[in-house]
Amino acid sequence: MSLPYLVRLLCLCMASFFVVNAVAGLLVTFFSRTLIHVAEKMRPRSGTRFLFCVRLLPMALGGAAVLGLCVPSYLWLEPQDAPERVGLFCLTLTVLASANWLLSTARVARAVSVSLRCNRAWQQAGRAACFKEKFSQALVVEQYVPLLVLAGILRPQLVISDGVLRSLSSPQLDVALRHEKAHRNSRDNLKRLAFVLAPDPVPFFRGFSALEQAWAKLAEWAADDAATGGDSLSALSLASALLCVARMGTASRLSSLHSSLVCGDRDLSARIDRLLRNEPISPELFSRVRFPAKAAAVAATASVATLLLWPATLSSVHRVLEEFLR
Repeated sequence: MSLPYLVRLLCLCMASFFVVNAVAGLLVTFFSRTLIHVAEKMRPRSGTRFLFCVRLLPMALGGAAVLGLCVPSYLWLEPQDAPERVGLFCLTLTVLASANWLLSTARVARAVSVSLRCNRAWQQAGRAACFKEKFSQALVVEQYVPLLVLAGILRPQLVISDGVLRSLSSPQLDVALRHEKAHRNSRDNLKRLAFVLAPDPVPFFRGFSALEQAWAKLAEWAADDAATGGDSLSALSLASALLCVARMGTASRLSSLHSSLVCGDRDLSARIDRLLRNEPISPELFSRVRFPAKAAAVAATASVATLLLWPATLSSVHRVLEEFLR
């Protein structure tokens, strides 16, 4: 393959991804309030899964369009010796897509840098510890700061300050550790990384902020539910632990890739009120079985239809790509 041929393909892939991601992302942003309302009607754990899928849907659709349609149609139907040039419209979309990915890469680099800086400081001021079956490897930082954090992506490690250890009673510490263990089991730090990496609809437009904040709130609720298990005494212990840690003051700046027991004062009161009420889990708006089944059925139907019409689909896509190149 010649270099101009590959350059045209790269430009078409970037432009196609930008269009699909922008359209889907703007639609998700427009309906974000409705989507959040739907998620809040579910159980917290199911709500976090729903919002996670919705948040990554534009990027997934863009990637599917590029890998499933754009690349095959171009390689199959575009002659390598074609004298076509990349038009201004396609170049503009390519630049916008490149800017979007550069901003995403910068966000990831910033978050990882803050995370590594925090981890180094904790390692220097900490000592290894073990909390029975919950966390076989933990780090106790010998400082009086409100620090109870799950740090790390692939192998998350519990980081807790000596001040928190001294301030919490045994029942409070036990349920707080179960809370962080729930974050680890759900791989919430890895999901946070996916949020940081996924590009916005258009550069410099943070249209998914409301969705991400709602996901973070439901993720804390889901971890609370997993830690308490519906037990009123455990819920009371966790509520008192949250208050105790919050009253210790403001923690140092954490990375967006960290899961902390107390993330801030914004949702703390609602979270404590929810624990004190300790209401039984309400039925979901969508059942656990029917919603994934319907989604899988729709995806399977679309896949079969695309395969059956594969040559016609690729021809249509190639005609659209030809318009992009002009």
